[in-house]
Amino acid sequence: MNTSVPSSLTLDGTPMIEQLRQLGELGADREAGGRTRIALTDDERAGRDLVVRWMRELDLDVRVDRIGNIFGTLRSDDDGSQRPLMMGSHIDTVKSAGALEGCYGVLAGLAVVRAFRQAGIGPQRSITIGVFTNEEGIRYQPDMMGSLVYAGGLSVDAALNTIGIDGTRLGDELVRIGYAGDLEPRAIVPHEYLELHIEQGPILEAENICIGVVENLQGISWQQITVEGNANHAGTTPTRLRHDAGWAAAAVSTFLRELAVTTGTTLATIGMLRIEPNVINVIPSKAVFTVDLRDPDEQRLQDAERRLAEFLEEVAEKEGVKITNERLVRFEPVVFDAGLADAIEASAERMGFTHRRMTSGAGHDAQMIARIAPAAMIFVPSRGGISHNPREHTDDDQLIDGANVLLDVVLQLLAAK
Repeated sequence: MNTSVPSSLTLDGTPMIEQLRQLGELGADREAGGRTRIALTDDERAGRDLVVRWMRELDLDVRVDRIGNIFGTLRSDDDGSQRPLMMGSHIDTVKSAGALEGCYGVLAGLAVVRAFRQAGIGPQRSITIGVFTNEEGIRYQPDMMGSLVYAGGLSVDAALNTIGIDGTRLGDELVRIGYAGDLEPRAIVPHEYLELHIEQGPILEAENICIGVVENLQGISWQQITVEGNANHAGTTPTRLRHDAGWAAAAVSTFLRELAVTTGTTLATIGMLRIEPNVINVIPSKAVFTVDLRDPDEQRLQDAERRLAEFLEEVAEKEGVKITNERLVRFEPVVFDAGLADAIEASAERMGFTHRRMTSGAGHDAQMIARIAPAAMIFVPSRGGISHNPREHTDDDQLIDGANVLLDVVLQLLAAK
């Protein structure tokens, strides 16, 4: 096959848009809207099967590693002596999700490979499309698990032995759905990694900008906090004699909002909350809730964690309750490769797209791959800044524009191999 790659190839965006539609049908909820394709469920297995089929239609070499990550590779003539250029993301979703988040990065990668296939041209360096397991962390924690294991941040055995919120063991579910591969994680180490993604935020749309050049990514701290008090009658127990777990949870929520407003950079969210006994006329005896803290600066994130810990001690003493917390996830902020960010910016400039440097507020597989290889991300606008929601939307032409920038970056990286 000819490996003399021209300065540009033609990317046909139509198949990518159709594949996004088809993949979005899997796990779709006709009544509530959106789709739910949580990691290693039957619906996610159907999505994996579909993506693997599309990879094989492009005659890619498909491999699956022990944590279930899928890799489809378009091989160059001297494949054995070089590490591949990798693109990718994930296809698992949160509950009632949109059709784009994660999937776009995978299918745009396939669109880049399709451009090579349609031109009858082989790349100077092998190109691998990665589909990473359990990025969302809904059923099994931590999130971004497949890429974390791949990058060496979590052992394969620890991941396989993870028990989900439904009581299932991750390794057993991988076997059940047929994606317990034999490839060792990091058997394929990329030369560089690119991830194309919808922004999931409002900045690009608000500023009427086409392309986001992602320079860095926020640090993330997840905790689960348990408050234990005393249940008692809501009408007969004076406020001064209560040990109210529900009030304690509400006080933490108020504190976190004030913390976020005061700092201006730290984000704080209570995403899950369970009260017991959950009865209208009974003082809650127990509250279990999660706290999601994020900041692009490590010192500020540590400060937010410290201030939360101090406030929990104050609340416990004031209300006479017992408070314990468990760390679920902790990832430091990530600075992406400057050279790749420059290449993305140069491609956007060359193609006439407005662009800006920016920070990602969400976690992505790219932040894990950055531990072992140069990595960077490209953003396209999200209508209304909405994501993890059935109303998630990016116009087709914006999706195709992003894929064209991705292709252009790939061509420049291959030319400089």
